[in-house]
Amino acid sequence: MQELELKYGCNPNQKPARIFMKNGELPVTVLNGKPGYINFLDALNAWQLVKELRAATGLPAAASFKHVSPAGAALGLPLDDVLRKMYFVEEGLELSPLACAYARARGADRMSSFGDWIALSDECDEATAKLIQHEVSDGIIAPGYSETALAILKTKRKGGYNIVAIDPAYKPAPVEQKDVFGITFEQGRNELAFGEDTFANIVTKNKTLTEEQKRDLTLCLIALKYTQSNSVCYAQDGQLIGVGAGQQSRIHCTRLAGNKADIWQLRHHPKVLGLPFRDDVSRPNRDNAIDVYISDEYEDVIGADVWAETFTEQPAPLTREEKRAWLAGVTGVCLGSDAFFPFGDNIERARRSGVTAIVEPGGSIRDAQVIETCDKHNIVMAFNGIRLFHH
Repeated sequence: MQELELKYGCNPNQKPARIFMKNGELPVTVLNGKPGYINFLDALNAWQLVKELRAATGLPAAASFKHVSPAGAALGLPLDDVLRKMYFVEEGLELSPLACAYARARGADRMSSFGDWIALSDECDEATAKLIQHEVSDGIIAPGYSETALAILKTKRKGGYNIVAIDPAYKPAPVEQKDVFGITFEQGRNELAFGEDTFANIVTKNKTLTEEQKRDLTLCLIALKYTQSNSVCYAQDGQLIGVGAGQQSRIHCTRLAGNKADIWQLRHHPKVLGLPFRDDVSRPNRDNAIDVYISDEYEDVIGADVWAETFTEQPAPLTREEKRAWLAGVTGVCLGSDAFFPFGDNIERARRSGVTAIVEPGGSIRDAQVIETCDKHNIVMAFNGIRLFHH
């Protein structure tokens, strides 16, 4: 098949719409549902991300995409009991490495992942499908599906869930094009890969980068390749925990991603894990309640006139002092930036979210100030010389 007709483009008034190949066959097959224009933009960007993560780390990978940027991406590392509770993994459910990767990807920013597009680096197995079964999602792309997994996924959205298979051997042409306002843009594909030499130029006094830090920084860089710029990513323990995408100011990227990373950290707090939800409260409503509970507007969900709508008893607030104390103990977070940091304020903000290792291109006229700020906090930073803008 060389083309696939779509219902409409980005918006219902944008017709006709299709995806097609000028030469050769489409590398994707729709197994269920009817994906749209934005669905395929998410699917193809997300697939590239997880495929590269798999190649770079040797681990299964998953991504949760919304509006052509990852809300989360992760590797297939085991989940401890706290993460299983944070990510609503059913008690007793055995998780494959791929299922762990998806639980982590979805769990990075569950508010943003509502209605996500999923990408998996490996064949979707039963354990992963069982996790996806209970989440609100628009669709999935993977190189294949087990018979059981496919049957489970086909039950979603009253049988209309979008399921796409992609040929893992497909390699696009080295030059890509797109049209804007009737004008064709052409460029070479961004085929940059990351290896040990990516972190060779450590510019700070602290020169120690552990293998785990290199892994998490590589995760950041690969995610940044497929995140709308400007963008900054925070990662820890093999998963993204905060993504700041599409901001015009670098510091706003760093703040946005840092705020999301802080929320992820606060979801570990015993008060959050112990929230007494009513059994009839759905996962999306729990996610929303947790987000509000952690915020300064916590009275909106635990106030005297509203708490009974969500909880079996009125929770005590997570005070500002408790939040500060919890976040003060966070460390070991990694950060990647798709372009250089122009000022040291980005480092100061990152430090408050527990960042201890950074990778960025370098090249600012204020590099010395940025390095000095890292040195002040004993943060290790590598300049990789690679800008990763994506539009």
